[in-house]
Amino acid sequence: MAGEDLDALEEFTQGYEGPLKVQAVGPWTLAASLELRNGESALSDLGAGRDLAGSLAEGLRNHLADVQRRVPGAQIVLQLDEPSLMAVLRGHVRSASGYRTHRAVDRQLVEDTLREVVGVHGNGPVVVHSCAPDVPFALLRRAGAAGVSFDFSLLTERDDDVIGEAVEAGTRLFAGVVPGTDTALSDPAGSVMGVRTLWRRLGLRPGLLAEAVTITPSCGLAGASPEYARHALAHCVRAARSLADNPE
Repeated sequence: MAGEDLDALEEFTQGYEGPLKVQAVGPWTLAASLELRNGESALSDLGAGRDLAGSLAEGLRNHLADVQRRVPGAQIVLQLDEPSLMAVLRGHVRSASGYRTHRAVDRQLVEDTLREVVGVHGNGPVVVHSCAPDVPFALLRRAGAAGVSFDFSLLTERDDDVIGEAVEAGTRLFAGVVPGTDTALSDPAGSVMGVRTLWRRLGLRPGLLAEAVTITPSCGLAGASPEYARHALAHCVRAARSLADNPE
């Protein structure tokens, strides 16, 4: 966020008290997309990847402090976007030539690096977002993420155990059930029907549902029109109320 953007944020949030989300690309998606001098991604050089993660952590630490200074009443939530995380773990990130893929990165290294970056926000929650299939809920929880944001439509029943474990460990689920691009929306109760079905399948306490689940767009609203973005966010609020009022 540029200085003029921070100035505008400070101007329009005078006296604001409440959650404020700060969003950044996570270390592994950054490493998968940032090219070194030879044209290859930073994944090809683990040393460069470590330096990149360290630089990201330091930059975020300073940025979060600046935002907090400008909006002192805010409870800052840090969101790290990691859409390429599973591709990194599985060795599916293509080389510059496109004829091969980079080797899968060791899961422990992935977890440790995420923990380093998550740890810069010691005074507030960190949510990790991934709109890819097979989100590694357990790995993200161990890395310190307070919440995991995901595209709900990509879940399968094989995800049930890890989701149940995450909820029982206190991880908040940011369930993307509302389309992120302009489309006709169903009624709010219909949008969260799948969430209720999942909860029943997991055998979790209905009263926990509203506490553990936040309703969101499926994968951000970057491709939506401003009008649809407003409509989608209002729809999320109505869907969340429906979920809280009728958890079973």
